[in-house]
Amino acid sequence: MEKSTHFGYKTVAESEKAGKVAEVFHSVAGKYDVMNDLMSGGLHRVWKHFTLTTSGVRAGDKVLDIAGGTGDLSRGWAKRVGKTGEVWLTDINSSMLTVGRDRLLDEGVILPVSLADAEKLPFPDNYFDAVSVAFGLRNMTHKDAALKEMCRVLKPGGKLFVLEFSKVWKPLSPFYDFYSFKALPVMGKLVAGDADSYQYLAESIRMHPDQETLKQMMLDAGFGKVDYHNLTGGVVALHKGVKF
Repeated sequence: MEKSTHFGYKTVAESEKAGKVAEVFHSVAGKYDVMNDLMSGGLHRVWKHFTLTTSGVRAGDKVLDIAGGTGDLSRGWAKRVGKTGEVWLTDINSSMLTVGRDRLLDEGVILPVSLADAEKLPFPDNYFDAVSVAFGLRNMTHKDAALKEMCRVLKPGGKLFVLEFSKVWKPLSPFYDFYSFKALPVMGKLVAGDADSYQYLAESIRMHPDQETLKQMMLDAGFGKVDYHNLTGGVVALHKGVKF
């Protein structure tokens, strides 16, 4: 029998998950940035800025942005690596990638773009100085395989940055649950015309590994050192893994 996995709180065949996740992001791509600002009160920009400014990425570095969506991190990486560096914007979802590519082009930021599956990256071993994935890991079917691929394409000494929703500080849980399961789908319906996709996003956050579990998964994937920083009471965590 085929293995099963979770799609939010539902159990689905592994072969079905990628297609179902794709449907979600095809649906929300056009309103993704507006909804991000509404859902987080603009905090997603602060979380991404923290990732960029604490990364240590320098001029001339090569950076891979996985599940880069509408290009927020790619834009930031491009500023840091300059003309001598190299930044790849990748996503498995064509709608998201198109929005990101067009948005960057409109701003005069020209980057190589690739429709890529994080579990089978089309890049050579030991190529990048840094790899980032923001709010994309939780949607991947085989997170362990994706993390191993991220480790593979990093140079020794290279860093992986995983910015993702995580386990919130316990006293905040009742308020966070109410917001996630009551307010968020309503906002999705009113703004993006799609309540179901935002119901899935809330569920997918709860199914994602907590901070310590993800840290261990990164170590198991081959990273020699992993640390994490809780942001906004653990609503989000930034994990940093170093390849030895």
